[in-house]
Amino acid sequence: MAKVFFSYSHRDESLRDEIEKHLSILRRQGFIETWHDRRIGAGAELEHEISQNLETAEVILLLVSSDFLASDYCYDIEMKRAMERHAAGEARVIPVILRPCDWHDAPFGKLLATPPDGKPVTRFPTLDDAFVLVVADIKQALRQLGQAKVPPSAAMDEAQPTLGEATKPRSSNLRIRKKFSDRELDKFLAESYEFIANFFAGSLQELERRNPDIETDFRRIDANHFTARVYLNGKQECGCKIWLGGRRGFVGGIAYRENGSLHDVLDDNSFNESMSVENDGYALFLKPLGMAHMGRGGEQMLTQEGAAEYLWGLFIVSLQR
Repeated sequence: MAKVFFSYSHRDESLRDEIEKHLSILRRQGFIETWHDRRIGAGAELEHEISQNLETAEVILLLVSSDFLASDYCYDIEMKRAMERHAAGEARVIPVILRPCDWHDAPFGKLLATPPDGKPVTRFPTLDDAFVLVVADIKQALRQLGQAKVPPSAAMDEAQPTLGEATKPRSSNLRIRKKFSDRELDKFLAESYEFIANFFAGSLQELERRNPDIETDFRRIDANHFTARVYLNGKQECGCKIWLGGRRGFVGGIAYRENGSLHDVLDDNSFNESMSVENDGYALFLKPLGMAHMGRGGEQMLTQEGAAEYLWGLFIVSLQR
């Protein structure tokens, strides 16, 4: 069994959780065990636990983002030691590019990153699309480290050249434009709403855990509506309602309204911001209308993660002023 160590910024914790879920089959099959600093128990010495697990890991995942690069501990301690062990042949370091950032000149920039071509995870139409490719690369690394029984991934098999093609040069510019069906658009919108709902539920839970004066309330009104509230010392400081409005009609896409008090949860006639489904001919995205920022931000094409962060930013801003 190989130990997989996560080196990451806590600002990317939600993305770390997603990749760990995608690795769950390998864990259940007994091929890997995963470790990150949230595994450290109360009363344990942080630096000792991190160092001990970093020294015994066979695979070290660097979850790369601007926050990772800015973290002195991630960059100067974890990454530096990881690269030393990689150079000595003691471990395999795999950079996982989470968000766009200038990482190529870092010490790990010479390594082959994942997803393929170093395309950031958040630039994929969904996080699942990205992490399937990440897991395929991790499986390949495990086999090269001697875990011969690790099964290949379909995503990996599709990417492998056939016999006789391995030495042929090829372009990486192989995407072709497509027309998305109504079913694909509706499915993406519904999945995006569910992602945002779960993102808010998880964020509220963590906000309350970290702040003793905070209480939160997440409530699903029905399949297409939820509300979120934050109370500071018993007084409501933040509140919103988010709902799925469909792709057509007065409120198209996913709508956001401030306050979202109990008496108006089923009133969908007004909103402060909305997200529509758009595409660039290659992938699906969510595009904010820009109302909350006086039109600014309307040019953005966001992944589900980006859209959830955008709406969460509108929601929590009053607590951060």
